[in-house]
Amino acid sequence: MDSLVIGVDSSTQSTKAAVVDAATGRLLAVGRAPHTVTGEGGARESDPEQWWAALAEAVAAGLKEAGADPGAVTGIAVAGQQHGLVALDGAGRPLRPALLWNDTRSAPQAAALADGLGARAWLERTGSVPVASMTAAKWRWLRENEPRTAEAAAAVRLPHDFLTERLTGTAVTDPGDASGTCWYSTATGAYDPGLLDLLELDAALLPQVAPAAGARVGTLTAAAAGALGLPAGVAVAAGTGDNMAAAVGLGLGAAGLLDHPAVSLGTSGTVFAATRVRPATAALAGFAAADGHGTYLPLGCTLNCTLAVDRVAALLGLDREDAAPGGEAVVLPYLDGERTPDLPGASGLLTGLRHTTTPQQLLGAAYEGAVFALLRALGELPGGAGGDAPLRLVGGGARGRTWVETVRRLSGRAVVLPRTTELVAVGAAALAAGAAGGGDPVAVAAGWRTGEGETLPPVAPDRGTLDRIAAVLDRATALLTTQGHR
Repeated sequence: MDSLVIGVDSSTQSTKAAVVDAATGRLLAVGRAPHTVTGEGGARESDPEQWWAALAEAVAAGLKEAGADPGAVTGIAVAGQQHGLVALDGAGRPLRPALLWNDTRSAPQAAALADGLGARAWLERTGSVPVASMTAAKWRWLRENEPRTAEAAAAVRLPHDFLTERLTGTAVTDPGDASGTCWYSTATGAYDPGLLDLLELDAALLPQVAPAAGARVGTLTAAAAGALGLPAGVAVAAGTGDNMAAAVGLGLGAAGLLDHPAVSLGTSGTVFAATRVRPATAALAGFAAADGHGTYLPLGCTLNCTLAVDRVAALLGLDREDAAPGGEAVVLPYLDGERTPDLPGASGLLTGLRHTTTPQQLLGAAYEGAVFALLRALGELPGGAGGDAPLRLVGGGARGRTWVETVRRLSGRAVVLPRTTELVAVGAAALAAGAAGGGDPVAVAAGWRTGEGETLPPVAPDRGTLDRIAAVLDRATALLTTQGHR
């Protein structure tokens, strides 16, 4: 009987469960279940119990679609949306909906934290400067705005921690996801006691940090096995954040490729690379990588990517692919504020309209504005992330012709389109294989060849568009800022 592993991608909008042949990496099926996100203005929240229900639903759907015997499953791992704050009571139940990574209400708290210690101190200790998305800022927001809830918290978890604990009964996280909290130090590889004191956060509320995301941290409890339709005793990996899992799925890490950049086009956009260089720039989140070999995953993140561009398409009454280069028009699609650049109070901006401007050009300008922000972040990666190394383009946008061609036209670099589309879930499956005794997860994924695919050659970069967007952004930064926010 073939050995199977399950990789779970618990993202902002849905849960996906990939059923994978552990020997070959063949993706047999992907089960799916949706999430609900609520909130107006800067608020973005979800009920963690819905994540758990969606995980069980997605696993059942994946096994059914694959026609797989649940008894063949040997390992499972969860990769979750990063930064979310989950406050639990003594019974492990959520005290309130989770504050999600794209909840920008904590922008004032992030600014206060950054100013209090100074950017250099934060970079030296955590590798990152607090912004609204970071968990530390969300904890401060909770303490200031809902102090009774904060005082009642018996445990504080990240989204993937919450789900892993439901699977195993063990409170555990990994260095990769922990490094997105701004209370874990990438310099020491542990929680920073001084930062916990500053945040008024008791270390006893936090999970233990496993040595690596692929470490076996337990097995399915009887209750979890019953909920998922799996046998008790299935190995459970520590799991990690979604970006770290995507890197594993691409074979990025000490046992695979170093300094090879990836661009992920999803609800948010990210650029990242596995490197030996510990990042120390405020333009990036200086994450730890998931592989546990002292590598890092410097990452730039934009809040506004495919969802924002799709919204512009809807406003114009256009199909998302009915776009043309923007011409003189510039659109900065900061519909939800922005993280890179750090403009949490921003709104969208449109300029450069002429009588001859077409709706298709306006949509193309929205694509260009989103890609420009990602390429600026790419330029901050250590060593330029491989200089002229191809960009591995992943996420839902990588399946869109206009996204791919806009990245090629503005970057001037070759683009690799990995054949495997569900890289977060497949990366989590590689972690599950590692926990089940399969070895280093990055080496496992490299052996599966999940990061390989069609390579598109470079084209000459469109310097005119790049310069035009840069000039608009630099001039308009003050207009994109709400009073009291940076």
